[in-house]
Amino acid sequence: MRANAVGTRENIIVIDKAEFGGMTVEVLEYQKLLGTTNINSAVDMYYMAKQNIRARQIAVYLNKDSVKIEPGAMSYFQGNLEMVSGVTARNVLGRMVSGAVTGERVAQPEYKGSGMIVLEPSFKHFIVLQMEQEHIIVDKGMFYCAQGSIEVSPVMMKNVSSGLLGGEGIFQISLKGSGIAVLECAVPSSEIDVIEMENDTLKVDGNFSILRSGNIDFTVERSAKTLVGSAVSGEGLVNVYRGTGSVWLAPTLKVYDAVNQASYLGGNVKSVNTNTSK
Repeated sequence: MRANAVGTRENIIVIDKAEFGGMTVEVLEYQKLLGTTNINSAVDMYYMAKQNIRARQIAVYLNKDSVKIEPGAMSYFQGNLEMVSGVTARNVLGRMVSGAVTGERVAQPEYKGSGMIVLEPSFKHFIVLQMEQEHIIVDKGMFYCAQGSIEVSPVMMKNVSSGLLGGEGIFQISLKGSGIAVLECAVPSSEIDVIEMENDTLKVDGNFSILRSGNIDFTVERSAKTLVGSAVSGEGLVNVYRGTGSVWLAPTLKVYDAVNQASYLGGNVKSVNTNTSK
C-alpha cells in the first residue's frame, strides 16, 4: 500500500542543520498547515503563516551516538535505538527529591544507538547550538534536547532572593561539555542580542535574558545606590550580570507580552504598560 505524497518535500523544509560526531540535527518547518476543515481555523492559519507562526519540528539522526531529550518531547523514532532513563535503584530517591524541588521530571529520556528520532512539533522557535567545551545556563523550559556528551542538570541560583526577585526562578538549566544542544525559544534568533563581556557589568531592566555563560555571576540590585534614587529614577531593581562571557537578551519578549495583554483589553496596545521592571 502506498499513498500519494506529492508536495510533501515542498511543504516541509529544513531551515537549520548541525552535525557533531555521530549526531545530526535538522530543524524542520511546515510552510503551511493544510489539514483543517474549519473555516474559522483556516482564516487563523492563513494569517499565522503570514506572520511566520509556523509549526516546527526537530529531527535527530544518530550514528552510534546518543541524545537526551526533554521528557514528553518525543514524537516517534526508527532504527536500532535503545531508550534509557538514567534512573537506577541507587539514585531514584535523590532524583525524586531533586525533581520535587526543581519541578524537573525524575527521568530524562536518553536514546542510544543508530536511527532517527523526531520530536513533537511546536509553534515556538528552535536555537541549535554547537558547544565546544563550554558551560552555559539557560532559562528553565528552554532545554529541548542535547547530545549525550553534554551534561544536562538543574542549577540553583547562588542567591535565592535574586532568583525570585529577578523573575528567573530559583533553578535554571546548566549545559556543559561539547556537542549539539537544541533550545526552544519564544523569539527567533534574529531578535536575540548577544552581549559579549570582558570583566564587565551588564544591567538589565526586566527578565528577558535567556542564556548566559556559566562563569557569569547573576544578582538583583537597586538601579541607584540609594532607595530614594531608585524611586526617583522609576527603575527600581535591575538584573545584574558580572564577569567574562556572553549574555543573550531577547528584548522583544516585552513587546510580545504587551501585545498578548492587549488582546485581553480590547486590542489597544497603548493601554498596556510594557515596563516589566521589578
